[in-house]
Amino acid sequence: MIKAVVGIDIGGTSTKFGIVDSKGQCLGVNSIATGRYRDFDKFSENLYREIQDLIESLGKDINIKGVGVGAPNANFYRGTIENGPNLKWKGIVPFVKKFKKYFLNMPVVLTNDANAAALGEMFYGGAKNMKNFVVITLGTGLGSAFIVDGKLVYGHDGLAGELGHVNVEQNGRICRCGNKGCLEAYVSATGIKRTFLNLLCARSEKSDLRHVSFNELTSKRIYDAARKGDVIALEAFAITGEILGMKLSDVVAITNPEAIFILGGVAQAGDLVFKPTRQFMEKNLFPVFRGKVKILPSKLKGENAAVLGAGALAWKELNI
Repeated sequence: MIKAVVGIDIGGTSTKFGIVDSKGQCLGVNSIATGRYRDFDKFSENLYREIQDLIESLGKDINIKGVGVGAPNANFYRGTIENGPNLKWKGIVPFVKKFKKYFLNMPVVLTNDANAAALGEMFYGGAKNMKNFVVITLGTGLGSAFIVDGKLVYGHDGLAGELGHVNVEQNGRICRCGNKGCLEAYVSATGIKRTFLNLLCARSEKSDLRHVSFNELTSKRIYDAARKGDVIALEAFAITGEILGMKLSDVVAITNPEAIFILGGVAQAGDLVFKPTRQFMEKNLFPVFRGKVKILPSKLKGENAAVLGAGALAWKELNI
């Protein structure tokens, strides 16, 4: 009999789930469209049914020991998703309480998606032998997680580690959280797009993206243009890395990590992001930390990374 856990990664567009064994192998994965469900009860019912179908389809004797879930604005202590961005279920959703009815006598544990990614990195990725590190997820927004002395930092009420919502500019860009000047509004796929558009308006250099409408412009298209030498696209990435590097110097001063892992869609830009980030972090570091902190890409490769992270949450927090 194979002992395994269910790893679930909830996103605004889709929810991916998989069966993860104790060695970090995904025995099977599938997904459902999160956006189809305005009612959480219908979502959870269908998710459970799909999970059961996946287990049966594997044709193996699998003993599910627990469930780990990564979700935006998830509170580890309360087992709730609290006003999750890009989710149609508003307010505070008691995820663990409601989902437990499908997994009777089985532990279900929930944390935010960045925390799950950090545990995945610690169990199966580049942080296997590290006790102090930081994970930054760069996608539509900016997520972060802090491992200190081998433990996730949850804070007083389970919501610690929101680096994306520290301020980088007083009365700056409006963030989706409602505040102005948040790091996420500058360093994320959305942030790069906004930076590029600002540069496009202020500069006269030629750019192949000048004809692209706002709705059609994406960070991927900016990346492709930068790879071809588009000077405005290159500048947008340089500014993004500069801002991130400056804030990471603050993170280092507070948490003294061995490494900072950067993952997510924007991280796929490689040195366009990593090089200026390293440069400006080192430039702004308190001297005693200079040359000591590595900035690394995630070692959790492939499309199942988020599921592995959620699975790692179950294996670690449930002690099974």
